[in-house]
Amino acid sequence: MTSAIPEQVRWTIADLEGFPDNGNRYEIIDGELFVTRAPHWDHQDIVGAIYAELRAWSRQSGLGKAALTPGVIFSESDAVNPDVIWISHERRSPLIDRSGHLTGAPELVVEVLSNTEKDKKRDRETKLKLYSVQGVIEYWIVDREQQLIEVYRRENGVLKKAMTLFSADQLTSPLLPGFSCEVALLFE
Repeated sequence: MTSAIPEQVRWTIADLEGFPDNGNRYEIIDGELFVTRAPHWDHQDIVGAIYAELRAWSRQSGLGKAALTPGVIFSESDAVNPDVIWISHERRSPLIDRSGHLTGAPELVVEVLSNTEKDKKRDRETKLKLYSVQGVIEYWIVDREQQLIEVYRRENGVLKKAMTLFSADQLTSPLLPGFSCEVALLFE
């Protein structure tokens, strides 16, 4: 007698329609469902500080827009809500669907690490791979516990770690000409 191989459930964006609006964050990566609670107060404070800096620079430069926890739908089985994104006007217009979701990669994605090892691993490994495959140009992983930012930049078609910035450093990016922010300010 042969044993049956259990069929693995693959989630899609259509499945998200029936989920409750209960403060949880629902994401699908390669058909796997991830559910996280509302983030820690300090997590949200850092997200807000990064967004404020990117928004101020965007308004001054006129080159694009920053957004907080936008829905980014890469495919039926890959839909995420990064903490912050920045996207140029040229890239944004063709990628916004009728529901107001991005249907492709923004130039910059920012994730602030949560407390659990499982969540940290997802941001450092699973989402790094997803963003790399989907064409994100730069990815910032912000570690609020260690007060540092890991900067990944596209190199030969793949996101690779370019640097780690500490509190005494300035955050700049070739994507954002003239943008500069003291890392320490983001953790105040």
